[in-house]
Amino acid sequence: MPQLHSFTFYICTYVNLNVLSYKLSSEDIQQTLINNGQQHARSMASYVTNIVNLPLGIRTACSIFSLPFKFDYLQDIGNHFPNIVFNYVTYLGIQDITPFEYEFFMRIARSFPLLKYLSIRNGESQKLDGVMTFSSDKCQLHSIIEYPHLAILDASFAHEDYVEQFLNEAKTFVPCLTEFKVYVGHIKAVTKDFTREETRRNCAKMKKITTTGGMVHWEDLCLYFPSLYK
Repeated sequence: MPQLHSFTFYICTYVNLNVLSYKLSSEDIQQTLINNGQQHARSMASYVTNIVNLPLGIRTACSIFSLPFKFDYLQDIGNHFPNIVFNYVTYLGIQDITPFEYEFFMRIARSFPLLKYLSIRNGESQKLDGVMTFSSDKCQLHSIIEYPHLAILDASFAHEDYVEQFLNEAKTFVPCLTEFKVYVGHIKAVTKDFTREETRRNCAKMKKITTTGGMVHWEDLCLYFPSLYK
């Protein structure tokens, strides 16, 4: 293609681990790109599970993209991703088979300054130090993480720790959060049956809540989520 002067791309593919005889890494993908003359491209590899089709088990999500990254959508990134500021991304899906700790969420906030939609898929509990940090209202070990533009949060397939991470105002500030997708048992536990003060502020502007795993009493929602019925 002699008239092609530039090629902007983002490609994400999935590889089942049972077809590989070795552990695929970002370094492997990056070296392949360099060998093919793509020095200005970057790569990521993370381990994910197929929520819809569990028999497929764990897979590797392999992503390659040109720089600067000019797309508004990025999916299935894990704990290890390049130190890049993704200025155009507003929709992000994060997934891994190892826990997401405080430092990861701080990196997400810094690397995705315009983030509006975040989907979390991780069934692993945070480590002991993370549990102390995120679950204790009186244990402020880290600075508050702010997501100034985040409007929609999908934690339907996330461990309870990550619901705590985003609803507890001592951990995270989400001033624009208006839509939340969550397992009903998790939101009831984190908010202490809709009575906890530390999670009230981040719930105040929610206009839509989608729950799985059960029902919530109408009266409880009215009192704890005043913006739902405005």
